[in-house]
Amino acid sequence: MIGSPYTLGGNTTSAIMLKVMLALLPGIGAHAWLFGPGIWVSLLLCSFFAIGFEALLLMMRGLPMKPFLSDNSALLTAWLLALSLPTLAPWWLYAIGMLFAIVVAKQLYGGLGQNLFNPAMVGYAVLIISFPVYMTQWVAPLSLADHALTLADAFDVVFAGQGSISPDAYTSATVLDTWKTQTRLQTPVESILAQPVFASSGQAIVAAMYLLGGLFLLWSRLITWHIPLAFLAGVAVSAGLLHLLDPTQHASPLLHLFSGGVMLGAFFIATDPVTAASTPRGKLIYAGLAGILVAIIRAFGGYPDGVAFAVLLMNVCVPFIDSYTQPRVFGHKIKQGSDKP
Repeated sequence: MIGSPYTLGGNTTSAIMLKVMLALLPGIGAHAWLFGPGIWVSLLLCSFFAIGFEALLLMMRGLPMKPFLSDNSALLTAWLLALSLPTLAPWWLYAIGMLFAIVVAKQLYGGLGQNLFNPAMVGYAVLIISFPVYMTQWVAPLSLADHALTLADAFDVVFAGQGSISPDAYTSATVLDTWKTQTRLQTPVESILAQPVFASSGQAIVAAMYLLGGLFLLWSRLITWHIPLAFLAGVAVSAGLLHLLDPTQHASPLLHLFSGGVMLGAFFIATDPVTAASTPRGKLIYAGLAGILVAIIRAFGGYPDGVAFAVLLMNVCVPFIDSYTQPRVFGHKIKQGSDKP
């Protein structure tokens, strides 16, 4: 007699990772169309460093490389980190980010399935804390840039610095950077929204494409609705309350939802099955609190975007959330005031 499981699913780890990467393609394509080819350089470099560090650690641990490298988890981590970082950052910034993502946050915990924290967000958090200047030099939309970089220009900037091209010609502040800076100067939000960077940033289009990719994940049943809905609701409700309390200093929920990494975080980062809550009720609590933290960090924290920090903080709480949201065992009844059936 053959033991359980009696049926085999068609989704292997490798196939799941590839489908998630496929769902990222609309957002990547929109980014390349609106901001230029620099995103391809970021993806290439992060992928190269991710595979390299993964292979090095597997060799040091005496593990076979093929089954672990072919599961595509390192590649997905590389893509998520690349999409979270400014394009055209120095090459060593990508290397450091992937070092902490793959070596520290993943392999030192035992590899895929053993990590407590989302690896890509660990890499991002280390970089934003250690190199804040480089992490704020975002590529300007092609519609606003004084100089549109080619793919060759992008490689030159990443590996050799800007050369004869001034960074002011192809970089600009993001929507969240501008809002954070101007609110510190007590500039009303209405004045900030009137600036060209908000009208032509293109971030809303990229966010909408991540939303489209997220809907594909839901349709494919690779994720459930609990985390994306709770995450977006947490951001929207918290931002809406702050906006109602002081509309001159706090942006509307729509600006929060369609700028920065909210859509990417809701569908692709917070839903990581290893580091997210596993029970239906736990997913709602985990993601809802993460969304609230995003809005609070954006409004009162020192960094313009709070997705990475919110997700990492809630990763710490996942074991506690899961332990208190487990459904009762069938046939057992919990007595009131007692933890014994």
